[in-house]
Amino acid sequence: MTSLACGVDFGTSNSTVGLFRPGQPSLLTLEDGKGTLPSAIFFHDDDDDVSYGRAAIADYVSGYDGRLMRAMKSLLGSSLMEGSTEVQGRSVPFRVLLTRFIAELKRRAEQSCGQPLTQAVFGRPVFFVDDSPAADKLAQDTLGEIARDVGFANVEFQFEPIAAAFDYESQIDREELVLVVDIGGGTSDFTLIRLGPERAGRADRRDDILAHGGVHIGGTDFDKQLSLAHVMPLFGLGSQLRSGKDVPSTQYINLACWHTINQAYTKKAAENFAFIRAQTAEPARIALLDEMVKQRAGHWVAIQVEDAKIALSEDPSTHISLDRIAPALGTDVARPDFDQAIGGLIGRVERTVTDLIATAGVTADAVDTVFFTGGSSRVPLLRESVSALVPAARSVEGDLFGSIGAGLALDAKRRFA
Repeated sequence: MTSLACGVDFGTSNSTVGLFRPGQPSLLTLEDGKGTLPSAIFFHDDDDDVSYGRAAIADYVSGYDGRLMRAMKSLLGSSLMEGSTEVQGRSVPFRVLLTRFIAELKRRAEQSCGQPLTQAVFGRPVFFVDDSPAADKLAQDTLGEIARDVGFANVEFQFEPIAAAFDYESQIDREELVLVVDIGGGTSDFTLIRLGPERAGRADRRDDILAHGGVHIGGTDFDKQLSLAHVMPLFGLGSQLRSGKDVPSTQYINLACWHTINQAYTKKAAENFAFIRAQTAEPARIALLDEMVKQRAGHWVAIQVEDAKIALSEDPSTHISLDRIAPALGTDVARPDFDQAIGGLIGRVERTVTDLIATAGVTADAVDTVFFTGGSSRVPLLRESVSALVPAARSVEGDLFGSIGAGLALDAKRRFA
C-alpha cells in the first residue's frame, strides 16, 4: 500500500491528524466520529487497560481507580521530561507516556484512512519554552525522536500559526495581510503573513512571513489562574498557620496545573499536607483539601474549572460546583472576576503582539485580517485585547480545533509530494 504524508497537531489539550484529500474533510476521524482526540491517557489500577482521549476522561470522571495524564505536551523542554511517574504500581518515564499517546494517535489515523502514514509534518509552537533556545531545541528534538520511534520515518516541523495560515489561505480569493492568532492549551503563537491565491502554490513561503512570535501562555494557564483565584481558596489557599504565616502554596499550585496535579499525591506531598494539617489556623478549609487529595480528585476539580472558563467565554457568570468534595461546596464567578484573574497573562500577550508588529515593520492599520484559532482564542478579554491592537482589521474565526491540522496536511502535501 502507498504510504501517505500527513500533518500531526499534537496539542496540549487536543490532537488532530490531517490528510490532504480533495473534496473530503482534511481531519481524519480519531474518536467517536470526531476529528479531535483529547490529549489524555488513563491507566486503570485494577488491570492493564489503558484508555485514551474522551474515553480516558470519562473513565476518570466515572470513578475508576487509576491515573489520568493530561497536558503532556507541556512536559517537552522541561526538566520533568527526564523524570518518571508511578503508573499501575511501577515507575514509568514521562517520555514513555508521550510515546504511547503519539503511537495511539498514529494508529487511529491509519485506521481512519486505511493506509500507513510514514511521512509527517508535526506542528510546533513558536516557542516550546520561553527565553531558552537550548530547551526549545531539546523539546523539538525530543518530539522528533518520539515521532520516529512510533514509525514516522520522515518527520519535519512547521510553526502552528503558519499552518493555520495555510488553512485560512485555502478559503480566500484575494491577497491579505493576516495576523494569525493561535491560542492553544499551552502556548499563544502569532504570525504576520501575506496570504493569497497567487502565493498559495509557492514551495518557499519565507518571503511571505513578515514576523512570527509566541509566548508560553495558553488555555491551561487561564485555568490555573482561575483556579488559584477562586477555587483553591476554598481549600485553604491564602489561609494562615497558627504562626501567622501563610499556608505554603506549592501544593495548591500543583493542583491548579494540569501536568503537575499528580505531584500532589506523592509521599513528599503527603508530608507537606501533614505539616499544614498540624499547623493550620483554619482546619475546616484544610479538611476539604484533605478530602480532595484523599479522593485523588485534582483532575476532576480541574475539569470543573476548565468548564467554567469555557462557560465564561459565552455567559456573563457561572457557578463552579464542587459537590463531589463536600455537599454544597462551590463558588460563583462572573466574567470580570475571570478577566481580573487572567489580566496579567493577557498583558503579556498584548506585548508579544505589539512587538511582533514592530518587528514586521508595518503599521497596525495595515493588517487586513485577524485570524483566530485554538480553543482558548474564544476568551473574550483576549480576543478584545488583540483586536484593539489592529483596529482596522476584520476578525475571522477558523476551525478552533482543526485549522492547524488542516494546514499541516496542506504543508505535508507540498513537502512530500
